[in-house]
Amino acid sequence: MKIRLAILDTDNSCLDRITAAFTARFADRLEVCSFTNEETVLNHLNTSRIDVLLAGEEFEIDRKRIPARCSFAYFVESADVKLIRGEKAISKFQRADLLYKEILNLYAENTSTSVNFSLSDSSSEMVAFASAGGGAGSSTAAAAFAGYASRQGRKTLYLNLEQFGCSDTFFTAEGQFDFSDVLYALESRKTNLSLKLEGAVKQDAGGVYFYSSPKNALDITELTKEDLLRLLQELSLAGSYDLIVLDIDFRLNAKTLGTLQSADKIVFVCDGTDISNAKLQRAYAAMQTLEEQRDISIMGRAYVLYNKFSNKNGRVLENVEMKRLGGVPKFEHANTREVMRQLMSMQVFQGLLEGRRGERT
Repeated sequence: MKIRLAILDTDNSCLDRITAAFTARFADRLEVCSFTNEETVLNHLNTSRIDVLLAGEEFEIDRKRIPARCSFAYFVESADVKLIRGEKAISKFQRADLLYKEILNLYAENTSTSVNFSLSDSSSEMVAFASAGGGAGSSTAAAAFAGYASRQGRKTLYLNLEQFGCSDTFFTAEGQFDFSDVLYALESRKTNLSLKLEGAVKQDAGGVYFYSSPKNALDITELTKEDLLRLLQELSLAGSYDLIVLDIDFRLNAKTLGTLQSADKIVFVCDGTDISNAKLQRAYAAMQTLEEQRDISIMGRAYVLYNKFSNKNGRVLENVEMKRLGGVPKFEHANTREVMRQLMSMQVFQGLLEGRRGERT
């Protein structure tokens, strides 16, 4: 199914440029028709199925003449203008891929029809990263693994689900949407989730896909277990990515347990110090108890990565049955991006890419 887009503008060169760009890049997803006369396009809305209408700001559109099924926004020159006459405004002077995402989000907010351009017969593999105690660098390790997997040719999504997580610390890309847009789609259930997921995602220069963190950390606290599992299922079954890297807070609650059950592999990050080992050991024991009580299997898919490890004050736990990925030293005087690059250059993550182990239960 294609989204049918109508563009109304008095600038013929602009219409030709955008139509050519969309035809070249998104012919399988968009069907574009252009108009320079307001009355002509409004009459066309009544006789043809148009999903999205963009109108130049020089036109004063009577909103009542636009069918409810049709999404609408003004097409403006300035990227700073967000509203025109109470309606959304989209800048015409931006890259075709960013403009496409704006159109996709506009359409997604006005339809609950199931549309997924990337539907695949195979689900994505999910690898979750967590730490039983703070300070071990689990987020940096998760982001580095996402970058490493992307370098190995895997189409990879980094998904930060931490309450105070910040994806933009690790990855950067243009685009105005963030994870709050996805959370709203989950909560409202009136928006097409698959389209919103595609419209809000960004891609770092290194190839990793990600969602910018919500501007307000409170937004993610409203994510229920049911919505979280719906999100993970939608991402996995769509098959848009070879690999989804989950960066999570480790808590003994329903949301964490549901996430771990959804993951194909789980990596616990520990720095090998006495306090970090003690917390990991307690977490391991607690998870074993939960497995027995609920008749589930999670820890059989667990790995341990020793990060910021020092032979002087660190040791490897011997009494936990988790596969070891290896150890990573502490990189002195290095910022986050530099640590990521160091981790990505090592082979410590290779074991995570070798086959899909374990079954989700």
